[in-house]
Amino acid sequence: MICGLSSNMAARKQQLAVVLLFLLGGVLSFPLGQDRKDALTCGYESCHATKPNMLNVHLVPHTHDDVGWLKTVDQYFYGDRNDIQHAGVQYILDSVVDQLLKNPDRRFIYVETAFFYRWWKQQSSSMQQTVRQLVNEGRLEFVNGGWCMSDEATTHYSAVIDQMTMGLRFLNETFGACGRPRVAWHIDPFGHAREHASMFAQMGYDGFFFGRLDYQDRARRMMAKEQELLWRASDSLTPPVADLFTGILPNGYNPPEGFCWDQSCDDPPIRDDPDLEDYNVDDVVKRFMAIAENQALVYKTNHIIMTMGSDFQYENANLWYKNLDKLIRYVNGLQSNSSKVNVLYSTPSCYLQELHRANLTWALKTDDFFPYADSAHDFWTGYFTSRPALKRYERISNSNLQTCNQLEVLGGPVSRKGPFGGGDSQTMKKAMAVAQHHDAVSGTEKQHVANDYARKLASGWQHCQVLVSNSLAALSGSSSERIYCDNLNISVCPLTATSKKFSVSVYNPLARPVTWPVRLPVNGTAYTVSDANGKPVDCQVVPVSKATQEVRRNRGFAVNELVFQVQAPPLGYSTYSVSLLQDGSPPTSTQHRTPTVIQNKFLKVTFDPDTGLLSSLSNLETQQSIKLTQNFYWYNASDGNNSLSIQPSGAYIFRPNSSTPFIISSTAQTESIQSSVVQEVRQWFSPWVSQVVRLYADSRALELEWTVGPVPIDDSLGKEVITRLDTSIQTGEYFYTDSNGREMLQRKKDFRPTWQLKQSEPIAGNYYPINSRAFIKDDVDQLTVVTDRSQGGGSIHNGSLEIMLHRRLLYDDVRGVAEPLNETSDIFPEGLVVRGRLLLSLDRPPSAADAHRPLAQEVVLQPLLTFTDGDLNPNTRLEFSGLQAALPPAVHLLTLSQWDKDSVLLRLEHQFQSWESKVNSQPVTVNLQKLFSTLDVLGMSELNLSANQWKDEMKRFDWTPQKGEKPLLKTFEDPSTWEVTLRPMEIRTFLLRVSLR
Repeated sequence: MICGLSSNMAARKQQLAVVLLFLLGGVLSFPLGQDRKDALTCGYESCHATKPNMLNVHLVPHTHDDVGWLKTVDQYFYGDRNDIQHAGVQYILDSVVDQLLKNPDRRFIYVETAFFYRWWKQQSSSMQQTVRQLVNEGRLEFVNGGWCMSDEATTHYSAVIDQMTMGLRFLNETFGACGRPRVAWHIDPFGHAREHASMFAQMGYDGFFFGRLDYQDRARRMMAKEQELLWRASDSLTPPVADLFTGILPNGYNPPEGFCWDQSCDDPPIRDDPDLEDYNVDDVVKRFMAIAENQALVYKTNHIIMTMGSDFQYENANLWYKNLDKLIRYVNGLQSNSSKVNVLYSTPSCYLQELHRANLTWALKTDDFFPYADSAHDFWTGYFTSRPALKRYERISNSNLQTCNQLEVLGGPVSRKGPFGGGDSQTMKKAMAVAQHHDAVSGTEKQHVANDYARKLASGWQHCQVLVSNSLAALSGSSSERIYCDNLNISVCPLTATSKKFSVSVYNPLARPVTWPVRLPVNGTAYTVSDANGKPVDCQVVPVSKATQEVRRNRGFAVNELVFQVQAPPLGYSTYSVSLLQDGSPPTSTQHRTPTVIQNKFLKVTFDPDTGLLSSLSNLETQQSIKLTQNFYWYNASDGNNSLSIQPSGAYIFRPNSSTPFIISSTAQTESIQSSVVQEVRQWFSPWVSQVVRLYADSRALELEWTVGPVPIDDSLGKEVITRLDTSIQTGEYFYTDSNGREMLQRKKDFRPTWQLKQSEPIAGNYYPINSRAFIKDDVDQLTVVTDRSQGGGSIHNGSLEIMLHRRLLYDDVRGVAEPLNETSDIFPEGLVVRGRLLLSLDRPPSAADAHRPLAQEVVLQPLLTFTDGDLNPNTRLEFSGLQAALPPAVHLLTLSQWDKDSVLLRLEHQFQSWESKVNSQPVTVNLQKLFSTLDVLGMSELNLSANQWKDEMKRFDWTPQKGEKPLLKTFEDPSTWEVTLRPMEIRTFLLRVSLR
């Protein structure tokens, strides 16, 4: 088309035989850590004995090592830049190992595998053997075990699963069963997501401990002795699949006051020579016993836990252990004098085991732990949006990594070593894993650390590009150079802007076909576009918007955009050819008056001609319509006036100084474009806020592409910029947000399900993390907003939904980062400009998930475009799918990744909750042998979610809720060996032995 200007048991035995065949094939030497543990005394078997008639105080020596925060991950490991913070992880591990060897009673736990992996690679074989012995004896124990301790508000579940799998795989392959953590340990994240608890349960953890929760929630739980509870973390998975015992630590993750013996602390050591001045044993013991007895008053059993360590401690472990040895000796020495306090070295898993042995019932929780406040005006809800550009880059990087992983499998060995050189996915995997850290994608790090995270992601993508090019060359039969244009969101791609003929290959990482709009920067005014079958494709040339020209800052020179829609097969690519027909001046088809309506066959959108703002949204299929207005506002950030008496907004905390936001403009200047491919209304609200309202021809979603920045600060006011959607929907103060991109949770203004809230911050106290979508609804209408990154938002008014887009602040919020959130760059020295998209869908509530579930997956895993200049080789394969057929709508292919030479890791998930769709909330069966078009599946075995245990060997502690009976684990038989059935919200993980066809 010319594109120019336009106005059962047998089955079980068979499966076991397949598993045996699989193992005999040499895929794994010891099956997933189930090795010779019988000869070892690690885990629960290594715990010190406790005393049943005493108060047992479990001392847990630990260090909390951020994988980047004030310093980069590299600086933290090596101990560089101690002028910022004294911290060197390599010295911590050196010192701890040395001290553990001096006393077999001593214990230590370690968490962050990213650091341990580096340290381990630098050790001699004799030191590695020594450490293995410590692990085998339970003296050094790993907890959590992911590559990092992930954030829980701003991470997407797919990336969390990946980083946990990476860390746990290293521990499994290095230490076997004794390296497998029994306990999840999130002592520092700033609020806790229900989906994280669900994932941890499905990864086989027996329990979960964390340090931070809302100060009101803690006070109530202390009174009720409910700081240890049973968390039912899914409303779809049958209990106890997603049930997780959860414990709240008494001092965050710090030692009791007065008992910090690290080199970074000022507490006095135990001076135990009675012949010397300042002998203090009696005083230390008295204070310790008083603290222990007071702590026991707010916990349920005769066991309590104390975290003996903190940030980057134990660099000189002798200080800690020498004093802990004395503390244990002198406190326990009083038992002969009728004392009922018993102190011991312990670990979280040993403490958990004693709670399990108590055989009590536990309070049941079904919601989450957001938002988190540490005092009345200090809500940690700002970081839901902090560093929005990094949040978007992390999300794009996850999509690119999944494509890289898939093509490594589909392309075979040539993908790692092919015509474009050696490619690898490991660099990208590590960069993405580090980016999940609770001071990374959260946006709560120093600026130079944020820059380092971005650099690591960019480097990883460069390695993956080689792999992707090799794989596509093998699949297509063409070794022509492939060009990647990573700045298409600002209309920059030198190839498309200069070439007269080129092709674009669209790879779709989803397991179903997608239709996707493509916008390419060009300088011509007419083009032809043809698909893989040579058929013409409807297309349009439109001028680059004024906002895009401004944000490019001389990085691109295209004056127009070529717009067309592509279709790509499941787990495959389709190739489109583009040819220039006509050069010339920019198109002039824009109209400067506001249209009253834009519409396609699915949606109708109206505008107020006087203000230029949205006025209504209609679904033409369902014949429903709502009033809808949308605008941009900013909250004036409390700055404290340099005084700590007023809490300022900062990287963590959102504290506006008024509940009423400032409107940026009550009207918008507009211009419009109408064509057969796309209709646009371009809105300008101010020199630093603009938007394009966009409706594509075949889309059931309305796109709002917003551009915000540089946020002005010449008035010396920090600003927190929101967009607000006001509708006629009668929400009754309820709204809904996702948990890490999966299950939806109901929220209510000024309300918490588990305690009587005393609301002190009417805006910040009603903000929640929005990871991929939020919606408001009544009995008739549901408006769903799909986001392209993690953001914060809430429903402050009836029928309203607001989302924070950008933050620029002038004061630090005094939570440790010691730096205002005031982002600039070489390109934007006057302040960062951020661009993003919101996708709006209007549906009837019973069927809304049928639209927003696949829509959100399309945004998370978006097609990858690669470009080739000139004519294609006539023998080039222009279209390919890695699947024999598309998966059913309810099934999402979550993971396809090379595991080793002959095996791949596959995760399939049911992406609907049990209650949200009449059509799709049903069990679905998939045949694994009939899944792939290029792979023969020779053997399979099912794993747990984190791929470090065989599923049928995963055993967890069972727990009884206070109300209701103890749930019994139900098992469901698959129809046959190769057919697997997925139930709502179920993720199933398989190791497949495969060969290329």
